[in-house]
Amino acid sequence: MTSNQTGRLIGAIFGLVFVAANAGTLPTVAAVPLRVLAVVSFVALFIALRRTRTTPAADDESMGAAAAAAAPKRFGRGYRLVVAAEVVAALAGFLVITRVLHAPQASVAWLSLVVGLHFFGLAAVWRMPSLRWLAAAMTACGAAGLVLAACGASLAVIATVAGIAPGALLLGAVWWSLRTP
Repeated sequence: MTSNQTGRLIGAIFGLVFVAANAGTLPTVAAVPLRVLAVVSFVALFIALRRTRTTPAADDESMGAAAAAAAPKRFGRGYRLVVAAEVVAALAGFLVITRVLHAPQASVAWLSLVVGLHFFGLAAVWRMPSLRWLAAAMTACGAAGLVLAACGASLAVIATVAGIAPGALLLGAVWWSLRTP
């Protein structure tokens, strides 16, 4: 797999996890179909990713040395810094949410907010402005989930807005990336 395919696979995995983990807050009649749909979508995406023909990219040996040096490295230092900041922010937020605010129901919303913000960083590091749409949408889901948690909404509502919707956004973004060059 190329680095582009690997990045898409990571997005699809997290989309599946977001949906599967948060569907459990819903009644079984809704949770089971959502989980099945997420798994089917992931498997179809995985197959599509494996079949995708790649164009010459930074990780393609046929690319010239100068072009390869100018292309952003998908999983280089910039990526690692963005992910490290994401992990630190997520853990610090979880500690505040659970130990200081005593509001564990807001955890999924915080995670969605942090993951959404991390896509802004990846958009810059990878020079992919198209990721800003996903970043904005996931950040909005996380922020809305935090507001819902602060207003005392049920865990099912928070999980739907801040967990299931971002999972669907991730899966949809990967599908969309396969449709556009």
